[in-house]
Amino acid sequence: QAEFLVEISGTTVTITCPLEDEDIQWELSGKTQDTRERKFIIKDHDSTPANLSCSWGSVKHQLYLNAKVCATCEELDALTVAGIITADLLITLGVLILVYYFSKGRKGRASSAGDSRPRGQKMQRPPPVPNPDYEPIRKGQREVYAGLAPR
Repeated sequence: QAEFLVEISGTTVTITCPLEDEDIQWELSGKTQDTRERKFIIKDHDSTPANLSCSWGSVKHQLYLNAKVCATCEELDALTVAGIITADLLITLGVLILVYYFSKGRKGRASSAGDSRPRGQKMQRPPPVPNPDYEPIRKGQREVYAGLAPR
């Protein structure tokens, strides 16, 4: 089966009929068009779907055109997109490495300059301050707490 060739540039859509002959009759959504050439150009296409057909004698080819167009779009090939993604990943990796090394260096300087005490004393924690609310009962004070026993 022969295929249509559809080219999109901005809001202009160019369709080439698979028929090799001249004097081709074009129909766009049921309306006969003036063009008799093999190429049919739709200027300022508004992205609405359309039924299109080209015929010569009894031979007729039909096409359902559902092309999204925009005036300010830029067409990018796959190689360009892959290049942009790769560059973005490399830049992100570079920033990550820079941040890692700067933060690593800063941590070392801050701890050595901040304290004059040797590191060995820092590791040993002093015993916790006793809480007066939880002092152990001494031998001479049992009568103070005797009233708290269940009766």
